[in-house]
Amino acid sequence: MTSSTLLSLAALCALVPATIGAWRGIKGQSPIFWLLVAVAAAGPLVLIVKQFGGMWSTGLSETLWVTIFASVVLFAFVSRRWREGWRLAPLLFPYLLLLGIFAAIWGQAPREQATTALRDPWILFHVVIAVVTYGLLTLAAIAGLAVLIRERSMRSRRRSTLSDLLPSVADAERLEVGLLTASEIVLGLGVLTGMGLQLATTGNLLALDHKTLLTLGGFAVIAVLLFAHYGTGLRGRRAARILLIGYLLVTLGFPGVKFVQDVLLT
Repeated sequence: MTSSTLLSLAALCALVPATIGAWRGIKGQSPIFWLLVAVAAAGPLVLIVKQFGGMWSTGLSETLWVTIFASVVLFAFVSRRWREGWRLAPLLFPYLLLLGIFAAIWGQAPREQATTALRDPWILFHVVIAVVTYGLLTLAAIAGLAVLIRERSMRSRRRSTLSDLLPSVADAERLEVGLLTASEIVLGLGVLTGMGLQLATTGNLLALDHKTLLTLGGFAVIAVLLFAHYGTGLRGRRAARILLIGYLLVTLGFPGVKFVQDVLLT
């Protein structure tokens, strides 16, 4: 068994305790909760440090592990910043565990991939912006999904274990809007830095490829959603569904393009 395989399995196992703990209802005020979150972040972090070594890899597996790490770190911040933020854990950690399984499986497949040195501060800044944006959008999408589940439970008048673990509709909506606002600001910075990087390397302001168009589409959808929320009071299931569409577009533009390049075209 190679060291890469061992690192992937260790990172994957690090997500399991937090997933189990979230479904067992361990609260955000408990020290055990924060220990589980720290373990969930430590596994992917060790893998990233060991495998990257100061380089940014374009591989799908590596991108997913970075996304998982960023999402866990941002979740920890949200859990401290918002009183009910920790209640997103029952949806977030199973999702991250699924991403980790896919990343671990695909990480063993032979493939060609490019790497870029992170010594250039401009490239490093753009990479960080992209990762933070997708992490914030992931949490916002999880909050939107929590709204859908809680509203469905209320409409059917049937309580479930999952709906009881999630934040209330009002708290989930506040999380959704706050995370969307932050992600739109960071995504805007990412678009600007990407344009600057493109201009510096190719002389063109925009590369009209699938990644750019999908990212701009996601940016537009989120902007419309925020405008509708603050302007007309759009909320609830409609807002959550639009958010998930925006998240899908950005997903297709970020790891989705890498999936096509690494999986479908190899």
